[in-house]
Amino acid sequence: MPEVIFNGPAGRLEGRYHQAEEPNAPIALILHPHPQFGGTMNNPVVHSLYYMFAQRGFSVLRFNFRSVGRSQGLFDNGAGELADAAAALDWMQTLTKEARSCWLAGVSFGSWISMQLLMRRPEVQGFMTIAPLARHYDFSFLAPCPTSGLIVNGEKDKVTTPDVVEALVKKLKTQKGITIEHVVMPDTNHFFQGKTDELTAICASYLDRRMKEMGHA
Repeated sequence: MPEVIFNGPAGRLEGRYHQAEEPNAPIALILHPHPQFGGTMNNPVVHSLYYMFAQRGFSVLRFNFRSVGRSQGLFDNGAGELADAAAALDWMQTLTKEARSCWLAGVSFGSWISMQLLMRRPEVQGFMTIAPLARHYDFSFLAPCPTSGLIVNGEKDKVTTPDVVEALVKKLKTQKGITIEHVVMPDTNHFFQGKTDELTAICASYLDRRMKEMGHA
């Protein structure tokens, strides 16, 4: 789990990076929850997803948005954090120039950023959106959503209640050519307390199935 520092648009960004042995390994970028509410790359869900991707042969990066940990810059209400994420993906692609697949995973605030990045990067083939803040942020830019993915939220999420996420999923499911898989985890809050392993297993099962369908198992 090497520590890395790479250049972002507002200064240096701190991350943890796992480089797969295979030269054209798939890549995954994982984005953490809200910086102003304690979100960091060491969030338990982010941490667990990082290892899940690494165990499946991915080169994978988690990093701190600007203003978090040793990352430079000031919180920018999303615009700057999106630029940070784009820089992170660019940095990964300099290390794996012919990655055979590209995935994004975002948790809470990070899911909003990851979905915006998804719209800008046609090379992304799959996504995992965990506890999206669909009440707090506008997801209408997903018109249309360019690729299939997984959305997971908790039945007892009081930050973004399940009905709000369901409305987002329903909208996305009307689009042709993509498949949105939606899982509502019972007895689970916004932070997946006590449920991280179960959440990771859901994500792992989805990833294994998608990679097999793409011929990348």
